[in-house]
Amino acid sequence: MTVPNRALRADPLIENQFLPTSRERVMRARSDLRLGLPVVVTGPGDALMLLAIEGLSEARFAAAVQAGGAALVLTGRRAVALGLDGAAPVVRLEVTGQSFAQVQRLADPVRDGALRGPVAVPVLPGGLVQEAGIALARAAQLLPAVISVPLADAGRVARDQGLTLVAAGDVLAELARMTPQQEVSAAALPMVVSEAGRVHVFRPDDGGAEHYAIEVGVIDPAGPVLVRLHSACFTGDVLGSRKCDCGPQLQAAMAAMAEGGGGVLLYLNQEGRGIGLANKMRAYALQDRGLDTVEANHHLGFEDDERDFRIGAALLARLGISEVRLMTNNPAKVAMLTAQGVRVAARVPLAVGRTAQNARYLAVKAQKSGHLLP
Repeated sequence: MTVPNRALRADPLIENQFLPTSRERVMRARSDLRLGLPVVVTGPGDALMLLAIEGLSEARFAAAVQAGGAALVLTGRRAVALGLDGAAPVVRLEVTGQSFAQVQRLADPVRDGALRGPVAVPVLPGGLVQEAGIALARAAQLLPAVISVPLADAGRVARDQGLTLVAAGDVLAELARMTPQQEVSAAALPMVVSEAGRVHVFRPDDGGAEHYAIEVGVIDPAGPVLVRLHSACFTGDVLGSRKCDCGPQLQAAMAAMAEGGGGVLLYLNQEGRGIGLANKMRAYALQDRGLDTVEANHHLGFEDDERDFRIGAALLARLGISEVRLMTNNPAKVAMLTAQGVRVAARVPLAVGRTAQNARYLAVKAQKSGHLLP
């Protein structure tokens, strides 16, 4: 029997069960930005409507400027690349008098033919609300650049326009905390390297990308298990790119697990050091213009590495694994697992995948990211 809608309205206890939590509102805001919708973010003495530059239409940009007080919010990294003061984590630039194309070039270095400043635009430090907007854009794997429009009555605007309303503090807290991972399915999978295989699919509770744990061979969770945390690399793992060493590392790790009797490959969907495939391709375009991996990330407004290796520790805990032999050249992975309570009994180097095309990439890994290359 269908329950009439009026029954829900008449029972506050039932009705309240359907209200989004603070976390769900934050994740809704992230999705809205990715869709190109504005979101309303409030903070101490401040309220802004925020629109991601990526996916922004010229009509919405014009409306934002017409509303008054519109500014372009960028990261300090991007500001430095433009020749501006990047001492603050985020900065804001007035957009009055700037065309839509000019603002897009300020936000996106691939559109900027010169790649370098200086830019004749006044720069001001951003506050908590602007930081939250940049954090949402990052979490959506968009360019970390948003248009902000000050609001006198945030609640009314959000209600009248049907926009998601969130508090800046909630945004920053929710995006920083570890996301619980729930196993949603698992099945046996015979593979080329091992007939004995099993794939576990984990889904985060924030609506983000799923991650996978692949058992290769037969593992003993009680002993130090041979493990690799492998960040997804579509270009290397699938297309055989020679610009990186990811594909050979993936294949070598699985082969070593099969030959050693068993191991676990954690395949984490954190493409391009966590910036996503679209931004990774932007970084590649910048590398073709002379920048190295880290410089390209900075020009896009990102940090050197945006990945969260806590996810790997969470998946290991779900599998009942507390001690590992970690296949990696990256000490940051060892440090993060250790900090999350996973005992790393040994670090197993991976000496594969060097090509003429990725020699500079590997050198930058060692010099700027601290990788211990064999």
